[in-house]
Amino acid sequence: MGTGRYCRSSYLSFSSSFRFLFTNAACESAPNFTLEFTELCSKGLTKQAFDRFHPQIWADPPLFSHLIQSCIPRNSPSLGKQLHSLIITSGSSKDRFVSNHLLNMYSKFGNLNVAVSLYNVMIRKNIMSCNILINGHLHIGDLEGARKLFDEMPERNVATWNAMVIGFIQFEFNEEGLSLFREMHVSGFMPDDFTLSSVLRGCAGLKAVFVGRQVHCCVMKYGFEFHLVVGSSLAHMYMKCGSLREGERVIKSMPIRNMVAWNTLIAGNAQNGHSESVLDLYSMMKMAGFRPDKVTFVSVLSSCSEMATLGQGQQIHADVIKTGASSTIGVISSLISMYSRCGCLEDSINVFLECEEADVVSWSSMIAAYGFHGRGAEAVELFEQMEQKELEPNDVTFLSLLYACSHSGFKDKGLAVFNLMTEKYGIKPNLQHYTCVVDLLGRSGCLDEAEAMIRSMPVKEDAIIWKTLLSACKIHKNADMAKRIAQEVLKLDPQDSASYVLLSNIHASAKRWQDVSEVRKAMRDRRVKKEPGVSWLEIKHQVHQFCMGDKAHPQSEDIDLYLKELTEEMKLHGYVPDTGSVLHDMDNEEKEYSLTHHSEKMAIAFALMNTPAGAPIRVMKNLRICSDCHVAIKIISEIKNREIIVRDASRFHHFKNGKCSCKDYW
Repeated sequence: MGTGRYCRSSYLSFSSSFRFLFTNAACESAPNFTLEFTELCSKGLTKQAFDRFHPQIWADPPLFSHLIQSCIPRNSPSLGKQLHSLIITSGSSKDRFVSNHLLNMYSKFGNLNVAVSLYNVMIRKNIMSCNILINGHLHIGDLEGARKLFDEMPERNVATWNAMVIGFIQFEFNEEGLSLFREMHVSGFMPDDFTLSSVLRGCAGLKAVFVGRQVHCCVMKYGFEFHLVVGSSLAHMYMKCGSLREGERVIKSMPIRNMVAWNTLIAGNAQNGHSESVLDLYSMMKMAGFRPDKVTFVSVLSSCSEMATLGQGQQIHADVIKTGASSTIGVISSLISMYSRCGCLEDSINVFLECEEADVVSWSSMIAAYGFHGRGAEAVELFEQMEQKELEPNDVTFLSLLYACSHSGFKDKGLAVFNLMTEKYGIKPNLQHYTCVVDLLGRSGCLDEAEAMIRSMPVKEDAIIWKTLLSACKIHKNADMAKRIAQEVLKLDPQDSASYVLLSNIHASAKRWQDVSEVRKAMRDRRVKKEPGVSWLEIKHQVHQFCMGDKAHPQSEDIDLYLKELTEEMKLHGYVPDTGSVLHDMDNEEKEYSLTHHSEKMAIAFALMNTPAGAPIRVMKNLRICSDCHVAIKIISEIKNREIIVRDASRFHHFKNGKCSCKDYW
């Protein structure tokens, strides 16, 4: 091999000691020289190790491997090239052991071209040489190159198969990874803990619980059922596939529970919507003496976001600060989201501004927060700042921005953003992006354009995108289109109660009573039940939940009485109950009672009774707020002089002084 490629002159930094290489040193080693030499190398003191022990290294070339290895943690390609030049000069480059270490070094540095050149001139290759180069290809994401080399290998070992299986699954080519695992099994190779953990991650990625159960059999067959990493991967697989109880059984069967197991258990409950269990497990984990880490905080904060439990979220934030995780980007993004979804946009802004090195995830989280609160102008401005800082937005950034434009009425800006995403950044829109654009067009009154987009888009539509257009039909009172669009929704999801309710309300607004009757009859015939509205709020770290007709709350009688008085007071300020929006067959008095006892009104009444005058009220609801409640809460905010923040299934509404932040555009 020519020495020019590897920078011959670069070993001048060793020139002070290189002249001794040709002395007649007998290389009489001190008894402990190897220990001292390897210790210097492990500390990254490469030059000191060479200066002190060059006679021994020259006499025993495999010692070069320690020097080569010491360059990798320091990420010093220049030092590695200097060593390579010395190895060539010393005549040690023919040593396969040393050459493999050089191959590994260049692969780890991502300098694959040099690694391939070195591999091609190696006279004596072995399986390890091939494995190292395969890992080099995988390290830079060259799966095709890795596969080609793998297919050309005359002989393979477990490490070869592991590199391929783990590499493909790491880049989320899960099907290919599982296929390689099957080949490995058929070829008679026994998987180890690395193989099984990766394969289980692949099953989790595909949500392939049937295949996961087969891998579970392999885990037991090869005696890894009590292995901490494999056990946690197995539990994660079941939980990611929606089999929470099976995952919990795996964790409980483990003889000891480490931090990974706790995090798996907490994350599994969070992913499956068991937010209360997440907070219970978090407390148990701390009582068991484990210190939460960034993985724990992300899961727990997401559960606080889901339940909108601000008090508990603030306690978790305090734990984040205590453990020193407040500078971790993933945790920062979770805090931004948590405060935003609890109705505290200003706290989200403060967390974002305190972050010294925000990444694209943090910026996207803040853009989403602005959008969720109807602050479209700020979301657009933040995106422009992001571009100025040359941070490349991703698909989530654009989804958040499109959502913000949609809920602020920025039709032209939203369409420009959609074009920017595809044309400048080359991001292929997914169904969620198209749904945002349909919402944008629909809210702006461009119903025909919205329908045309659904019918022409290159991805398969779902019930949600059609329901988005159906909602727009309600806003713009287009009953004829609504009837047609509702058929598209119910074709895909015949049990979707919200679509029946929307369609019935649209017909009622148009005074098409026969159509209203037909919708109600279809609901009865198909046994479709309207999803009950549920609202909740947190007072003094306790969550109170309300559902219409539910008398379970200890203060239900007092709430009924308060609501009656409040309604009368509201009527004096112009409130007229929208009885036409009530679907059930009942007289007007019953309809008015039904409207008065919508879950969000009950929650607000409870808050007015149990919080100090002037304190803001934060209420969360599982469904979109109805037009009657929207009008009523504006009036309540004025007559009670309270800021009332309501998070519904779509966005936040900030009611203050008789007005809403959505400007009646929701």
